[in-house]
Amino acid sequence: FTEGDQKTPTGVYFITDYIDPKKLPDLYGDGAFPINYPNAWDVRHKRTGYGIWLHGTPSNTYTRPPRDSDGCVIMSNDDFRTISEYIDVKTTPVILTEKIDWVNKQYWQASRDQYRDFLEQWRVDWESRDAEKYLSHYSKQYYGLGNDYQSWVEYKRQVNPSKRFIEVNLYNTSMFLYPGDEDLLVVTFEQDYQSDNFHRRFIKRQYWKMEKDGK
Repeated sequence: FTEGDQKTPTGVYFITDYIDPKKLPDLYGDGAFPINYPNAWDVRHKRTGYGIWLHGTPSNTYTRPPRDSDGCVIMSNDDFRTISEYIDVKTTPVILTEKIDWVNKQYWQASRDQYRDFLEQWRVDWESRDAEKYLSHYSKQYYGLGNDYQSWVEYKRQVNPSKRFIEVNLYNTSMFLYPGDEDLLVVTFEQDYQSDNFHRRFIKRQYWKMEKDGK
C-alpha cells in the first residue's frame, strides 16, 4: 500500500480519535473515526499513506458504491451511529481484511490458549531477571523503542540482572492474527511494570512473528 493508491489497507488497526461532524464537510456524514494507519508493522514494511477513517455518508446519500472511498471505510449514517455506541477511542480494534474464515469453537479456544501461553512465558521469563530466557523470545529482526536486536540484547543483559526484583502484570489483553499473514500475531495489553527502582503502567503493543524454525 502506497500513498495515493486509493486502496483500503488490510491489517489490525485501532481507533485513535473521534471527529465531530460539525468539524467536517458534509461528505463525511455523521462523523469520523480515524485509525492508526500506518501502524508499526506498516512502517516497518515501508507502507505509506495516511488519513484512513471510518465515516458516514453525505446527508443526501444513504450509501456510496463499493471502491468509492479513496481508501476509507464508509458506511451509512445509521450504521455509523449504531457502531459509535460501542467504540472506545484508543482501544477498539478495527480488522480490515479481504475475507473472513470461520473456525469452530474448539479450534479457536485451543489457538487462544496457545497464544496466551506464549505471552505468559514471556512475562514469567521477564520476572525471572534471567536476561537470556527473556531475550529468547525476541527475533534477530526485532526493532522497538529505538533499539535494534543487538542494542536491545546489550541493554537487557545489563539491566535485568541488576534489579533486585521485577514484577510484571498484564491487563485487558487482546490478540489478533494479522489478515493475510497467519504467522503474525498482534498482541496489545496494559502493562504494569515494577522493580526496586522503577514503576510504570502503560499500553504496549507487540508484533509476534513465527519464524522459519517454528518459534
